[in-house]
Amino acid sequence: MSELIVWLADWAPVMVGGAVAGASTGMLGVYIIGMRIPFLGVCVSHAALAGAVFGSLFGLSGPMLLVPALAGAIVTAMLLGMLEPETTRININVLMGLLFTLSMGLAFLGIGLFDKFDMSDNNVRNLLWGSLIYCRWSHVALMSAVAAVQVAFVVLFYKEMRAIMFSRFHAAAAGVHVTFVWTIFLVLTAAVLTVNFQTIGGLMIYSLMANPAAAAFLLVKGHGRALGVAMLLGAASGLGGFVISAVADLPTGAMIVIFSSTLVGLSAVVNYWRRRGKSGLGRTPMR
Repeated sequence: MSELIVWLADWAPVMVGGAVAGASTGMLGVYIIGMRIPFLGVCVSHAALAGAVFGSLFGLSGPMLLVPALAGAIVTAMLLGMLEPETTRININVLMGLLFTLSMGLAFLGIGLFDKFDMSDNNVRNLLWGSLIYCRWSHVALMSAVAAVQVAFVVLFYKEMRAIMFSRFHAAAAGVHVTFVWTIFLVLTAAVLTVNFQTIGGLMIYSLMANPAAAAFLLVKGHGRALGVAMLLGAASGLGGFVISAVADLPTGAMIVIFSSTLVGLSAVVNYWRRRGKSGLGRTPMR
């Protein structure tokens, strides 16, 4: 028992960090998946990666890389918020594709410059793959603070975001300040993804955002219920993935992805049997 207590004490920030990351990204995914713009997470996280790459080139390391990473993500988010699809006559997914390719081009340019200037790119590689096992209470505090702001936003703009999810055009017609609310949401998305990909990894965090939300939509109906279930499944993914990786001595990020994907599969099975049971109600046996 004492060994278990010591183990839990040693890994407490890692487990709490994984749960917080999963819950916050899961909540975020409900809006992103609900509005059918899953590419948003990829676009913003890679913009953060580009910012971190150039921050590393200028000598920043460790927690300080969060500053240029957040700057790159927020600039991309604000561009998406200000560029109205109706005005530019370009679909928002196309806009995200353009910004994503630009971000990737800048990131690869920066990575190529490390060899030219005889510099190490270890910091950037750590951001790509993440390192949840190195999560400390200082990281958890930052992640929790951003998650608290996220919850406050959801509470304050619950009706507005629900209207925007249904239709930005109809939301504007109903008096919602769509550009204002949408831009705040995008900036918040940038903040959530940036503070979490330091521990989860830029390549892994997309699954932690999309999978819990997809599973929630399969299990429940209603915006509020989906938010709650996605948070729970996200937290379970972050925590469960770490526990499995620790017990089996496997890569943490990969196990989080596999665990969250398994939850989607199980949710699909539950949804299937539920629909099959309902379709069988009211039938009379053939004679």
